[in-house]
Amino acid sequence: MNIAQKLSDEFSVNLWQIENMTKLLEEGATIPFIARYRKEATGSLDDTQLRDIHERLVYLENLEKRKAEIIAAIEAQGKMTPELLGEIQRAAQMVEAEDLYRPYKQKRRTRASIARERGLEPLAEFLMAQGADCDPAKEAENYINSENGVEDADSALAGAMDIIAENISDDADIRKEIRTYLLREAVIKTSPAKKNEKEENVYTSYYEYSEPVNKIPGHRVLAIDRGEREGFLKVNIEADNQRCTDFIHSRIIKGTSPTEKWLRDAGEDAFSRLLFPSLENEVRGVLTERSVDSAIKVFGQNLSQLLMQPPVKDRVVLGLDPAYRTGCKIAVVDAIGKVLDTTVVYPTPPENKTAEAKVKLKALIKKHGVNVISIGNGTASRESEIFVAELISELDVPVSYMVVSEAGASVYSASKLAAEEFPEFDVSLRSAVSIARRIQDPLAELVKIDPKAIGVGQYQHDMPKTQLSTALGGVVENCVNTVGADLNTASFSLLAYVAGINGTVAKNIVSYRQDNGRFNDRKQLLKVPKLGKKAYEQCAGFLRIKDGKSILDNTAVHPESYKAAEVILAECGYKLNNVEAGEISDLKARAEKIGFKEIAEKAGIGVPTLNDVIDEILKPGRDPRDTLPPPLLRTDVMSMEDLQPEMILSGTVRNVIDFGAFVDIGVHQDGLVHISQLADKYVKHPLDVVKIGDIVKVKVLSVDVGKKRISLTMKNLPQ
Repeated sequence: MNIAQKLSDEFSVNLWQIENMTKLLEEGATIPFIARYRKEATGSLDDTQLRDIHERLVYLENLEKRKAEIIAAIEAQGKMTPELLGEIQRAAQMVEAEDLYRPYKQKRRTRASIARERGLEPLAEFLMAQGADCDPAKEAENYINSENGVEDADSALAGAMDIIAENISDDADIRKEIRTYLLREAVIKTSPAKKNEKEENVYTSYYEYSEPVNKIPGHRVLAIDRGEREGFLKVNIEADNQRCTDFIHSRIIKGTSPTEKWLRDAGEDAFSRLLFPSLENEVRGVLTERSVDSAIKVFGQNLSQLLMQPPVKDRVVLGLDPAYRTGCKIAVVDAIGKVLDTTVVYPTPPENKTAEAKVKLKALIKKHGVNVISIGNGTASRESEIFVAELISELDVPVSYMVVSEAGASVYSASKLAAEEFPEFDVSLRSAVSIARRIQDPLAELVKIDPKAIGVGQYQHDMPKTQLSTALGGVVENCVNTVGADLNTASFSLLAYVAGINGTVAKNIVSYRQDNGRFNDRKQLLKVPKLGKKAYEQCAGFLRIKDGKSILDNTAVHPESYKAAEVILAECGYKLNNVEAGEISDLKARAEKIGFKEIAEKAGIGVPTLNDVIDEILKPGRDPRDTLPPPLLRTDVMSMEDLQPEMILSGTVRNVIDFGAFVDIGVHQDGLVHISQLADKYVKHPLDVVKIGDIVKVKVLSVDVGKKRISLTMKNLPQ
């Protein structure tokens, strides 16, 4: 297989793009580096395209490796034929290669293998020959041998039919045809497991449920899988069995002959005993695999949107980690996340020391100039939010608040990383610091937490750990490198996601910074232990230095393009000091007048890189998140009891799943906008319409206070 050509065809890109990408990966380049700094080589393939192509590349390489192993195994048995070799080499999927290998794979002892040991394979071949004048019963008498366990003609014929049934089950073409049929037309059915059939539980809706295999959505597959694992559901695949056995008969029976009866019986046995149970498992596996892939994709997109939420910059934040008996933990952090103060207050039951808590927090707000209060959404969050809204109404300075997800905060606060960062604080105070920092810079704070614990997916605990970790790690890596990291303030957790930097090198950067003071230019990175020239090439462009020796160090311009940047400026009549003074607002217009291609040739770079360099030096220190709508900050509070149908509110999208989106409308309980209520047009998937962090207008459809359910719509709303 020409893998590069196949990838070119599948992804509709030029062969040279695939070849260049593959070469760069083989040379040790990272995907973020290739996407950003090797656009000319790849035709400007973006991060997502590169990751998709790379994932497929790995699959095809593994397929070729497996086919080579299969060929070697069959050749070692002396059973390879030119026809079989060609079929294996043409196999386009792993399952096709495994189907072809199946007849030659060493099996556990089966009824067919026992029949072969008893010398009955020639009888099976006799039946399959379907001679017009043969006599199967008489032929079977020749194989009677009590020492071998063949007591009579009937047992000889039964053994021969076992061999035929297994051969049918191992036939690659038959397996492929029936598998395709099942995936296209079978139905998945669920019923209660006996021990739980009278119990009311989350799986009750699946107690009498069926849906076509080719239509069932992924979230229902994952729910059914979990229900089966937990012992609540029985799951079956049902199909037209007669249609399947008729197909088998059409493949093995040549016409009317004395052996037809035995072949028909063998075909039915092959389907019911061997083929269907095996293919039923395969179909279930395909459904689960597709659902997992879809769920991981949704999780990844949600995670990306969460990490890329715009930071609330230049604000002093008071973080409040709510609780009842142990009190609300408070941490005040300055505009760059440095902890200024901590305390504990008890405004919630059972203490209810509201007045005392207000005095303490008013003093902290005045002392540190707090602008925003960040409240965790866990236990006692509702009471804490009411308390904060009352507090704000009594202040004579403008302060707003925001309820943030606590997902993963407890994981982080109890981690070794948090202990290293805040050895003087207990676990709960560390959590308050994390809650405060989450609105200042969501990306910098959330990278400290295992992505699986952030809680913006569905059924993430059911996902294959390695597959999920790889996918989410790629999402975090993409986000970190898109934004860039401040070399002088970034934690090692953030630095570890920068292209070319691993955990050890990230810690070495932080240690070097502590021992030698701040970095003044990117070249100093080469003095960091274990950060060699290749790592420097990969990481340098993604690391920023504010107020360094060169203004270019505070941009995404790669050091390899510094001279090119100076040529671009010179061609347009500028110098670097004009960039520092902000005197180049018409740079792009001047470059367009001269001609991008002409300037690019003089600078020794391609036009895509020229575009990127100009964009970067026009806005040194720019943060791509600043172009997004700011988070929704509140000053007052509502409750579910305040909600009425037809009310129109603004809210923040907190999670997007296959069947809709959950929106925070400020009542402590997120409302669901079902996929059917997301837009005035047909919506294939919620992610086509909304994403995490979006500020949306919604209308209340219904409220069930008892069940804590809020139904919302985004349809037919006034503009």
